[in-house]
Amino acid sequence: MDESADELKNGVFTGYFRENDSYTIARPAGREDWLLVYTLEGQGYFRTPAGEKISKAGELILLRKRIPHTYGTVKGETWNFMWVHFNRLPELSLLPDEEILHCPLPSSELQRRVLRTFRSLLHDSRGQGGFWQELCDNQLSALILLMAGQLADKLDYRVSQVIRILSAQMQEPLSINELAARVGLSASRLSHLFKAETGRSIVDTLNHMRLEQAALLMLKAGRTAGEAAFDVGFQSYNHFAALFRRRYGCGPAEYKRKTDFTPSP
Repeated sequence: MDESADELKNGVFTGYFRENDSYTIARPAGREDWLLVYTLEGQGYFRTPAGEKISKAGELILLRKRIPHTYGTVKGETWNFMWVHFNRLPELSLLPDEEILHCPLPSSELQRRVLRTFRSLLHDSRGQGGFWQELCDNQLSALILLMAGQLADKLDYRVSQVIRILSAQMQEPLSINELAARVGLSASRLSHLFKAETGRSIVDTLNHMRLEQAALLMLKAGRTAGEAAFDVGFQSYNHFAALFRRRYGCGPAEYKRKTDFTPSP
């Protein structure tokens, strides 16, 4: 992966490697571009003046330009990873100002999302079809934003994972036992940890998400109160209406009348 500057004249260069522990790259002067690496299997090491970081499966590494570095496969490992060299994007300003960033992705959902984005990035950068550079920039921006969100998240990663599950599956019946199993905790431990980290119970958090989404559906999509309640996962309209009145100070039907909304065709 030691390419010349000419190979990067278009600003994006990608690859997918599987390397044994003899693999190493040394760049005493760094490079004039940024490097983003996603590890699929095995382990890779990165050494900079700031020290050493190890990238394991499901983790991203971002190396800034002009940083002296050496990286390679950890002894005894086979390192399976995807990588991209690219020029600066505006979203990089959202990241901490460090020469190398290490970003674990704690949930399988997030790992699959990054893998899909990286695969699209490889496909577009190699195929170079219509608007390929714009597509690559968009995919890189998405990866950087995901990193920024993870690095800025101060919650316990298991609590963050539960919040993402609740947001993505709020319409579905979710039990605390099921959520606990998905993050590797007991139900009682998850309940205690979640309340300590967020100040709310899991049920209260889910209801809060559902109520906000229902209000948006009535305001922006012209849904009736009953339709919105069903859309976000409430099984009882009376329960929904009681929670809604407590949250917004009026019933859902009255709230909808006050919005005075006419949906677009």
